Amino acid sequence: MFALDPLLTGDIGLAEVLIVLLKVVVTFGLLLLSVLFMVWFERKVHADMSNRLGPNRAGPFGLFQTLADGVKFFFKEDLLPDRADRKVFILAPFLSVVPAFLVFSVIPIGGNFSEEKQGAVKIFGHETFLQLADPPIGILLVLACSSIAVYGVMLAGWSSGSKYPLLGSVRASAQMVSYEAALGMSVLAVVLLAGSLSTHDIVMSQAGDGFGPFPRWNIIVTGVVPFVIFLIAGTAEMNRPPFDLVEAEQELVGGFHTEYSSIRFALFFLAEFMNTVTMSAIIVTLFLGGPAGPTLFGPDWMWGPLWFLAKLFIFLFVFVWFRATLPRLRYDQLMDLGWKVLIPLSLGWLLLLATINIARDEDWNLALVVAIGFAVLMGGYALLTAAMRTAERRRDELEGALD
Repeated sequence: MFALDPLLTGDIGLAEVLIVLLKVVVTFGLLLLSVLFMVWFERKVHADMSNRLGPNRAGPFGLFQTLADGVKFFFKEDLLPDRADRKVFILAPFLSVVPAFLVFSVIPIGGNFSEEKQGAVKIFGHETFLQLADPPIGILLVLACSSIAVYGVMLAGWSSGSKYPLLGSVRASAQMVSYEAALGMSVLAVVLLAGSLSTHDIVMSQAGDGFGPFPRWNIIVTGVVPFVIFLIAGTAEMNRPPFDLVEAEQELVGGFHTEYSSIRFALFFLAEFMNTVTMSAIIVTLFLGGPAGPTLFGPDWMWGPLWFLAKLFIFLFVFVWFRATLPRLRYDQLMDLGWKVLIPLSLGWLLLLATINIARDEDWNLALVVAIGFAVLMGGYALLTAAMRTAERRRDELEGALD
């Protein structure tokens, strides 16, 4: 059942408009500050894993290094290649940054998710949700924005008038097609159980008492597999290691942004780290209960943001860990993982969860349904493996005949 923001259910006056404007400023201010922190955090953690010092000159512990880099970008010369498509070249960085802002606007970052409060808190005497917007199609907005962000990469490479950025943009389009389907089906598994596309309702469905000592998070309810698929596919959607073939500086110089400099390059740089924060926030919202958590002591309104930040830091560290430890995939490995592993697995698991839901509603023998479902999945996996091996054997025979 979709729950409306109580701030917007009655008459809209000046107080309600001012509170919404305050939420806009706070939301995007927090996002920009989190990006500054993320750049420093990634450098420091990566340096520690590589037995290096990392930033340690600009400010205490190097905290002002990101700010110094931003100032440097502003004073660099802004270049526009002679063979570039001027309008598209200028527009492309904004197509990468704006979707990251829009995604974060539907993420709940706090609230009291008890049965009585339903995630609402009081701000200046008015009850509201601690998220900028809660549209009934919030998850569809997230998926749409993740798709639009790739167009910034594609158009940047195409409009640069150079072959290396163009190759990076072509890789981006193939990567998007390969991993968008798996990402969407892993989200559908969560929507199936929550019964709503609203991010607020998805968090509410994970609040409350769990299963004994375990919380009622979707990472447990969905059987972990959709979470793992979303984590891998989300990393590929962000073009982060080991899926950063659109940049691949060893072979493409700098990839899609080779011809960019100054503030335009800074926008791509900002978008990359902003996407890391927003994707971590989406994972926390979909699979780890968002800001929902127990109130240990003191006022209940302060624990939502604290639980949200604690969960968020875990995934920020995980993405840095990926970057520091995993080698870049080859292009054929990238395609094989997307088409031959993630898409079949996500589709099969979604069908299994749907079957279990129907069995529960119809009061069927749940154990028997699960056993048959797993048997069908294993049979499908065996058939798919046999088909891929046959295709590979025929391809080798054809190559041998041509030689």
